[in-house]
Order: sequence, then C-alpha cells, then structure tokens
Amino acid sequence: MSGKKKQAKEDMLPFITKDEIAKLVMFLAKTIETDYEGREVILICPLRGSIHFLADLCRQIQLPQQVDFVQLQAVEKGGAIKIIKDISTNIAGKHVLIVEEIIDTGRTLSFLRNRLMASSPASLKIVALLDKPARRELPIRPDYVGRTIDDRYVVGYGMDSSEMGRNYPDIYVMKN
Repeated sequence: MSGKKKQAKEDMLPFITKDEIAKLVMFLAKTIETDYEGREVILICPLRGSIHFLADLCRQIQLPQQVDFVQLQAVEKGGAIKIIKDISTNIAGKHVLIVEEIIDTGRTLSFLRNRLMASSPASLKIVALLDKPARRELPIRPDYVGRTIDDRYVVGYGMDSSEMGRNYPDIYVMKN
C-alpha cells in the first residue's frame, strides 16, 4: 500500500460498511420501483462522485430506464455554477431522477434541478444516498434518502478527499 493511501486510511474511521450501503441502495431501488411502476425512468448522474451509487442503483431498479451524465463545476466558492458536460437525452415529458451520492450545501444540485426543469420533464425527483442538511445553503430536499447524516466529512463509495478514496467500497469519516 502506498504511503499516501495508507496515511489517508489512518486518518479515517469506518462509518457505513459496503453491506449497509447495499441495503440502503436496495431500499431506495424498491421504493422507486413502487413509485414508478410500469413507467420508464431517466437517471441523471452528476459526475464524478455519484457514479458508484448510480451503477449500483440502476442495477437494482427493475424498470425500463435510461442513464445520462452531467458534469457541473462551481466557478468560485459560493459563486456561479457552470456546465462542463450537459445531458444528451431529451427529458421532455419523461420521469427524471437526479442520482446524488451526497447532498451538502445544495448549491450545485439546485442549479441542476432548475436546469433540468427548464426541459419540461413529466416529473423530476432527487435520490440521495446521503443527506447532510446541516450544511444546506439553499432550501432543497431529496425525495428519496438512504440516510441522513450529521455534518461530517465522508470519503469512499465515490466521495473523495483530493481525489483519494473514491474507490473505497465502504464510507469513512475523517478523524478530527
């Protein structure tokens, strides 16, 4: 194990195991299946952190589905959001789910929701594996939540610390 990776793990405590994550994903998938029974859904994945959650969730949702990706970037802290990669799917009249691994301040997600609503979907809901409402700057709430957490810095399962830890199958919290 490299010194950098070893150091990162030493600075973390286990928070949510891969088995607990799998149960949360299954619960969310079954709830979505019930709510959208017989309908196609379009899953929109903000890159990059949500890709692990999206992959697991879309495999569990037994409904017709399409997947698309968007990449957004805050131009400056607390400032404007810009689109790096927009979706390529026509979502007009479709049932759309934004799939987020974690909701923090809500600024980028609010921007994305408004951007997608401008394309006139039949419905637009937000799925979050983790919700951290203590950090919210804008009044946005997910429609489906795996777990609500306190204001902790989490790493793993797509979430990173300076691009490190995204690949960890479990979720960790940073020691303080």
